[in-house]
Amino acid sequence: MSDSFCLSSSLHTHFGDLEDPRVQGRCAHQLFDLVVIALLAVLTGAEGWDGMETYGQAKQAWLTTFLSLPNGIPSHDNFRRVGSRLDPTQLEARFQNWIGS
Repeated sequence: MSDSFCLSSSLHTHFGDLEDPRVQGRCAHQLFDLVVIALLAVLTGAEGWDGMETYGQAKQAWLTTFLSLPNGIPSHDNFRRVGSRLDPTQLEARFQNWIGS
């Protein structure tokens, strides 16, 4: 079993059913993809929305091994819009469960 598959499976278990605050049908990027890129970016030292986009662009080839990314890497504006709408309490609880697993 590949490391990417194990990571993807673990992330899906903890973040796959995260409530999407966006209007459905008007989203170019999947919520799971946005959350995972943001999470991995921050864990590797990225700061802010621009850092998340930069991380995604730098790691796109690897990220596509376990994320859909139907429209490529989201822009910093997409990270900002979605990040500002997510429930921080729900996100923190899921992050702690993921780390604890």
